[in-house]
Amino acid sequence: MNSSYDVAIIGTGRVGLPLALAFADRGLKVLGVDHDPHILEAVRAGRMPFEEPGALEVLERVSAAGSIAWSDRVADAAAARHVVTTLGTPSFSHIEIDLSQIRSVLDELLPHLQAGQSLTLRSTIAPRTTEFVAGYLAKHRDFVVGQDIFVAHAPERIAAGKFFDEIVSLPCIVGGVGERSGEVVGELFSIFGARIVQTTPVQAELAKIWTNILRYATFALPNLLMMDCEQYDANVFVVFELINRDYPRGGMAQPGFTAGTCLRKDFAFSEERSNAPGMLLAVSRVNESVPLFLVEGMKRRLGSLSGVKVAVLGLAFKSATDDERDSLAHKLVRLLERELADVAIHDPWVVGPTLSLADAVADAAAVVVATNHPEFCTAEALQAIAAGAREDALVVDPWDCWDAGQVFAYAAELTALTALAETV
Repeated sequence: MNSSYDVAIIGTGRVGLPLALAFADRGLKVLGVDHDPHILEAVRAGRMPFEEPGALEVLERVSAAGSIAWSDRVADAAAARHVVTTLGTPSFSHIEIDLSQIRSVLDELLPHLQAGQSLTLRSTIAPRTTEFVAGYLAKHRDFVVGQDIFVAHAPERIAAGKFFDEIVSLPCIVGGVGERSGEVVGELFSIFGARIVQTTPVQAELAKIWTNILRYATFALPNLLMMDCEQYDANVFVVFELINRDYPRGGMAQPGFTAGTCLRKDFAFSEERSNAPGMLLAVSRVNESVPLFLVEGMKRRLGSLSGVKVAVLGLAFKSATDDERDSLAHKLVRLLERELADVAIHDPWVVGPTLSLADAVADAAAVVVATNHPEFCTAEALQAIAAGAREDALVVDPWDCWDAGQVFAYAAELTALTALAETV
């Protein structure tokens, strides 16, 4: 087939845009497709619409080379030899997978697809979605998938902020439908030099889903232990130390806000048809309870929060990123506002405007570390809190940013503990 582009990426958000740039940086002619005018305006002007280390330099390089173009029309993607979709994959509130975005894109592509093209699903999808897509193409266009057209799932497993390191190092899983789909899509992704691991579509889907479920469940355990320790008047960080130190079967993680758009929703891809219904919902319930646990802990120590200034440090869902999607920090803020607290927010990473650290903590009765950004986990930040907040301010730090070993501690106590630790 004659193609205007080597590869088209449908969806140029945090998954699709770095992938499009990486393909273009390796000499492929790339089309990025997105309905969001703000994203298209930014990239056409040579600006990244979000933070991803190294991406801006690549964007400038491939734009100057003319190896990447942009469109807001899904149908234009059919001008590429390879089409990769990085679409949103939500679930309905009643634990049912929502395929509407995938079906919409398929319907726009259908009249324009040609024999010889490949279609790769890159986003997390429910088991058997790849086979659904292949069947949809066969039903509506009479393609023999694996011979006429090639369909595969090549799941994205790269951490935010590490794209250009991990695209060349993490094994690339490819689950192809039919005789040659895996081979064709594997050849496309082999341009990055990482090992290609061929498997079946459903095994690729399950591997991606359970990669995220494993992390989600792993972090639920320390969060539940943190809540149990509060119930029994025990220090959770001491218990962690007792579990992990010099024990070959230890390894419990630290507590914190376990969230983000992947972890919070992807358990639903298994829960929809689970053989143990409710198990992963219980995991979700633990992680979702952490903001309320912290608010209730503040109320036990400070009394009513009505009219009380509370500084919230961090809105992003994880350290050193500007990504706020599905962040539990927003849930914390809403819960505090329902207690009629006066909430002041500071985050040096997010795009939206927040207060400076000094203004956020000024005269605060409580300070909550909602995101463990590196800027917060410094002696200088702790000094700014101690200097600006009330003398008896409560500092809530589930991440143990300053190695003080206290989820709830008063500012003076916290500075004393960290100062003591530095002298030991």
